[in-house]
Amino acid sequence: MHPDPTPLLAGTLDLLILKTLSVGPMHGYGIAQHIHRLSREALRVEEGSLYPALQRMQVKGWVGSETKRTPTGRRARYYRLTALGRRQLASEASAFQRSVAATTRVLRGAES
Repeated sequence: MHPDPTPLLAGTLDLLILKTLSVGPMHGYGIAQHIHRLSREALRVEEGSLYPALQRMQVKGWVGSETKRTPTGRRARYYRLTALGRRQLASEASAFQRSVAATTRVLRGAES
């Protein structure tokens, strides 16, 4: 377990949520756990950030939701990626890759 979680880079929360939902519909806790698990416990998405982001993405039409029963019988809101959300994911992933490449060039001191 990571002793000190890595803070999320500004602007990456939407990207991480959209990518997670590209796997399939999930409830909020499942989204947070998926990100935490795939980051090898380095990233932790708090409820205070996750649910406002999901609400914002729902308003933008990137995700849809419905209330269903979990495997344990509890009612939960399940979120799913929409077609517009898939396009947004592609756009954000591309922008993120360009940003990481540019930042890496600066850190390495490369001119080309």
